[in-house]
Amino acid sequence: MVDFETALAEIKRGAEEILIEDELKERLKSGKKLKIKAGFDPTAPDLHLGHTVLINKMKTFQDLGHEVIFLIGDFTGMIGDPTGKNVTRKPLTREDVLANAETYKEQVFKILDPAKTTVAFNSTWMEQLGSAGMIKLAARQTVARMLERDDFKKRYAGGQAIAIHEFLYPLVQGWDSVALEADVELGGTDQRFNLLMGRELQKDEGQKPQTVLMMPLLEGTDGVQKMSKSLGNYIGITDAPNDMFGKVMSISDELMWRYYELLSALSIEEIEGLKQEVANGRNPRDIKIDFAKEMIARFHSEGDAEAAHQDFIKRFQKNALPDEIPEVTITIDEDSTMISQLLKEAGLVASTSEAMRMIKQGAVKLNGEEKVTDSKLVIEKGSTQIYQVGKRKFAKVTVS
Repeated sequence: MVDFETALAEIKRGAEEILIEDELKERLKSGKKLKIKAGFDPTAPDLHLGHTVLINKMKTFQDLGHEVIFLIGDFTGMIGDPTGKNVTRKPLTREDVLANAETYKEQVFKILDPAKTTVAFNSTWMEQLGSAGMIKLAARQTVARMLERDDFKKRYAGGQAIAIHEFLYPLVQGWDSVALEADVELGGTDQRFNLLMGRELQKDEGQKPQTVLMMPLLEGTDGVQKMSKSLGNYIGITDAPNDMFGKVMSISDELMWRYYELLSALSIEEIEGLKQEVANGRNPRDIKIDFAKEMIARFHSEGDAEAAHQDFIKRFQKNALPDEIPEVTITIDEDSTMISQLLKEAGLVASTSEAMRMIKQGAVKLNGEEKVTDSKLVIEKGSTQIYQVGKRKFAKVTVS
């Protein structure tokens, strides 16, 4: 049995804000099994490590004996969460939502215990609410109140369109808390308005308002912007082990500790011990390797983690080529093509300008050895060579 202070410390670990903390303490001291809610709109089929910050916090509550509710927003997903958006978000189709929801369930159980997790869909009660109920729900808030929300306020001030249905999103999220009678709702700091809406609606319904626990938004591999697929700075939990290992190793030593705090299963004391080891001279790269292996073992297997480590040593510490390199054939009409065009066609860069930039930075190699320095290098038809861009992108390209 975990004592109260230890339990509270683990719950608060990495948290940005708790509203209201005294209410949370009161609930924890009551000994009651709490209902912990976290909602996820299935807007894309794959989750990344940024999404797992909340799932890890759910695991903390689950390990402490509380009921965790993994809420799939199949109804809200069809509205489209406007949080942080400067344009109206395109709603998903019912088919998209259900397909993505299935993959979500498979992925979250790599962290949560399926036997102790309640999976809920908010269409269950929202469809029962009906159109009349939705109108009554909408009547509980004013346009002025909605415009207090930062992203709505900015769009309105900037003359950008706000669709009427977007105002419904925070109301529906808040109603989820009423339907589930949630004791605690978890969310990112960008969800503050929506999370507090749950408290308001619960009060209106005579329920004890939920405690809101907000987690920070995890920075991506660039260390600047939040992790996002659209920004290309993400580490997907379905990424291949070697890709996951390489991406983790690319993060800064400073950012590594934030990843440890928010994602690792190590205790606070164990992480502090690692920091002390680095202070005493241990190479932080070794600590990062341990973290990469922990993530791969969690989402793949221990064997995959060790194999990815050995491949990393071979590729980057010994400058060897990987064992498996994708083969690409490019067909050209002329007798030759520029290397910038070839790298783009091979999928190693997004554009010819990126290719030229990478060449200028010395990040393009031929056959694992020769560094390309000429951005106007001509590649003849009939050639087959191995091209490398950066540390992780390889392709054996045949020009035909």
